[in-house]
Amino acid sequence: MFIFDAHLDLSMNAMEWNRDLRNDVTTLRHLEKGMNDKPDREKATVSFPDLRKGNIGIVVATQIARFVKPDSVIPGWNSPQQAWAQTQAQVAWYKCMEEEGEMVAITDKKSLQKQIELWNDGTPNDKKPIGYILSLEGADSIIDISYVEKAYNYGLRAIGPAHYGPGRYANGTDSTGKMGAKGIELLKEMERLNIILDATHLCDDAFWQALENFSGPIWASHNNCRSLVNHNRQYSDDQIKELINRGSIIGGALDAWMLVSNWQRGVSTPIDMQCNLETVFKHMDHICQLAGNANHIGIGSDLDGAFGTEQTPYDLDTIADLQKLVFVFRSHGYSEEDLKKIFHQNWINFLMKNWH
Repeated sequence: MFIFDAHLDLSMNAMEWNRDLRNDVTTLRHLEKGMNDKPDREKATVSFPDLRKGNIGIVVATQIARFVKPDSVIPGWNSPQQAWAQTQAQVAWYKCMEEEGEMVAITDKKSLQKQIELWNDGTPNDKKPIGYILSLEGADSIIDISYVEKAYNYGLRAIGPAHYGPGRYANGTDSTGKMGAKGIELLKEMERLNIILDATHLCDDAFWQALENFSGPIWASHNNCRSLVNHNRQYSDDQIKELINRGSIIGGALDAWMLVSNWQRGVSTPIDMQCNLETVFKHMDHICQLAGNANHIGIGSDLDGAFGTEQTPYDLDTIADLQKLVFVFRSHGYSEEDLKKIFHQNWINFLMKNWH
């Protein structure tokens, strides 16, 4: 099955984790033996070779750099200018990977169609570039509104205004409160440039306010269900229904604490918590039941999003194992047409509808 994954922090892994993603996952793990500066050392799941092995030919790839005040418990940069500079280093890495033939930027219908045709031409994928759509996770690094168009001009096509905690433009996971004037101004500029609003991570107050103030395309790149795991990081049934009403696609995320209740970071294990790909299916299926169809879900795996196999379904070793999820859906009676929608076509249809 051809797979479109709508959320991968590739440049963060390259620039902050210092992973050369041209190596396969086995090599990445070997190179990290004995390292303990990050909780997921030796537990990587994502690499270019493993994306190709899994027939994952299109991804939404992020830039991410949070601004935090010096006394913050959340890690980040001490000024928006430093955060912007970090995102520019990440862009530079993506451009290097393009020059190496590892990646290709997708910014419009034409480049999207070209990538789909390349990956489905019947030839082996082991030398094909991975198509990427650039997304900004958390808008803190946008120094002022004039920077949105600068980012659009180098290829940015989606923005999630918030990440964790309070942000400069919107409040995110584990925080509350509405957007101020700057947040609304950001939404209007995104609308003008036809930049996709990624509703993921918006706190409840900001979520409803954003949907009231934004009439452009909206998706939730990596979001699961609050009715199954009761935490503000997930979306309630009412929020999911509103996204469905707006024609959004919601990407299923594979981070274990979002999949099972009462997960304790660094303590719980996927096997102890019985967290497997069947668990991922339950969240995605719940959205299908709310929608009455399979037209509003996709993959937004978030694999290696500052966690590795210590915090993913136990039956997933590398990102190539997303193919196993196809069998899970099939075993629950989903049709072949629905499987195609879930694993690539819903995201593609969304972009074909909303892009020029």
